Amino acid sequence: MSIRHAILGFLSWKPFTGYELKKLFSDALTFHWSGNNNQIYGTLVGLHRDGAVSIEVQQQEKFPARKLYSITAKGREELRAWLLSEPVLPALRSMAHIQLAWADCLSAAELDALLDSYERQLEAQVLMCREAARRRAAGGAGHEAARGAAGDAVRDGSSPARSAREALIWTSIDENNLAFYDRELEWTRRLRAAAAALERP
Repeated sequence: MSIRHAILGFLSWKPFTGYELKKLFSDALTFHWSGNNNQIYGTLVGLHRDGAVSIEVQQQEKFPARKLYSITAKGREELRAWLLSEPVLPALRSMAHIQLAWADCLSAAELDALLDSYERQLEAQVLMCREAARRRAAGGAGHEAARGAAGDAVRDGSSPARSAREALIWTSIDENNLAFYDRELEWTRRLRAAAAALERP
């Protein structure tokens, strides 16, 4: 994922501080970025240097000044150019699958423990996906929540819904994420059962 373009995407919704952007990346499963704060703030510095974002320093009485980042016309042009570029296929490389490819070196008990650990992680991820989808659906069911700085409809506080099409796209992404983890969980359970059966006399 291009963190630069994901940031521009969020800022096309409404202005955010660096802290708020970090929280968006942490909370949204689709846009999870494994990097640290320095990558987000470093990217913001680069975007500002390139004229893609502007900064408004807001003084606060009892707290340090906050920097609010907004997308500029140049930033919108860059985001649009990226959106019009050819989509990149999802990477099929899975560290878990690579690890499992050599798991025949393990004993039956060790392999079962490895698959059990992966299964539990997937179960947790499925629950997280379902909860994210539930929150998004609840936020958009029959009412609009508070409006953002530019009057944009906000459903669950972490995703835009500026149009029915945008709401559809975000919901479909949620559903696709859930379907992926559901399928991976079922695959893991089948593999675990089949491997255990091979060990029986």
